[in-house]
Amino acid sequence: MTSISEVDAVPKSKKPSDSAFKQQRLPAWQPILTAGTVLPTFFVIGVAFIPVGIGLLYFSDEVKEHIIDYTNCNSINLTTSDGQPRKCADVIAEDPSKDCFCEKNFTLPVDFRGKVYMYYGLTNFYQNHRRYVKSRDDNQLLGDLTLIVSSDCEPFAYEETNRTPIAPCGAIANSLFSDKLTLLSARHDNKNVPLLNTGIAWPSDKNIKFRNPKGDLKIAFKDFAKPKNWSKHIWELDPDNNDNNGFQNEDLIVWMRTAALPTFRKLYRRVDHTQNGFTEGLVAGNYTLKVKYSFSVSAFHGTKSMILSTTSLLGGKNPFLGIAYIVVGSLCLLLGIGLLIIHIKCSKR
Repeated sequence: MTSISEVDAVPKSKKPSDSAFKQQRLPAWQPILTAGTVLPTFFVIGVAFIPVGIGLLYFSDEVKEHIIDYTNCNSINLTTSDGQPRKCADVIAEDPSKDCFCEKNFTLPVDFRGKVYMYYGLTNFYQNHRRYVKSRDDNQLLGDLTLIVSSDCEPFAYEETNRTPIAPCGAIANSLFSDKLTLLSARHDNKNVPLLNTGIAWPSDKNIKFRNPKGDLKIAFKDFAKPKNWSKHIWELDPDNNDNNGFQNEDLIVWMRTAALPTFRKLYRRVDHTQNGFTEGLVAGNYTLKVKYSFSVSAFHGTKSMILSTTSLLGGKNPFLGIAYIVVGSLCLLLGIGLLIIHIKCSKR
C-alpha cells in the first residue's frame, strides 16, 4: 500500500501538455523573398511615400510663424545705479516677489490669415523627468479634497511651517508658467490685441481629468495652502472668469500635460477673431510684446520665447514628418533600382 508521503515524493512533470500550440505543431506560413516580390514592394513604397511627404511639407510651409525670444529683455521700470535698465532675469533672480515689466518691439513681415494662436516656448526645461512627471495627486485634481495628499507630491505636499496641505500639490503645479504676455498693435493705436485664455486645453482634460470641488471655490480651498512659487490662490487665477478658476483653469491644465522633450512650446492664448480689425487674422505691421516677467529660467540656463502661429489641416508647423516620408521613399526607390540592376545582371548566375 502506497503511503501519502510516497505520493508527495513523486516529482511533478514539467512536460507541456500534448496540444498543438504548446508542442508547436500549429500550421505556419513563411514568405519566400524573391526579386518578384521584393522589388515591387520597394517601388510601391517609394512612389507612395514621396508624394505624401511633399504634401506634408506643403501644408507645413503654409503655416506662418513668428518667434520672439524675450529671455534677456530689459526692464522698463527698474534701472541700475548708473541709470541703465536692468535685465528682468536678474531682477527676478534676486527677488522673485518683485514685479518686472519689459517690452519687445517686432514686425510681422506678412499677414497671418485665419486663426492665430500664441504659444510660449521653453528650452532646457526637463518636464519629462520621472520624479517630476509623477509629482501630482490625480485624486485631488478630480476635486476630491482631503487633508492627506499623495506622497508623490513630496516635497511640495505640505506647507513647511504649519504642515497645511497644498492644493494643487506637486512639483508640476508648483512650477506653473507665470509670465503674463500681452500683445499691442501699432495699427490699432497700440491697443491690446484681443486674446482668449479659454479653449486652449484639451476638452478631454478639462471635462474628465480636472474637476473642481462642489460649492464656492474660496470656501472649498480654505483649509489648503497655495503652492510655494505661486503669487495667487487657485481660486484667483482668472479674476475675470470664475469658470476658469480652480483645477479647471486652462493655463494650469495645459501646464500639467507634461512635455516629452526639454525644448517645447505650449498653447497660451487664442486671438479673438470676433473683434473688429482681427476677424481675418493679424495683418502685417508693427507690434509690441509686453511681458510681466515672473518665471525664472536662469537657474536651469533655459530660454523663453513667444510664438505667434497659424495652423493648417495638419496642425502647426512641423516639417519633420514630410522630410521623413521623402527620405524613406527616396531610399526605397534607390534600393529598388539598385536591386533591380543587380537582379538583371546577376540573375543567371
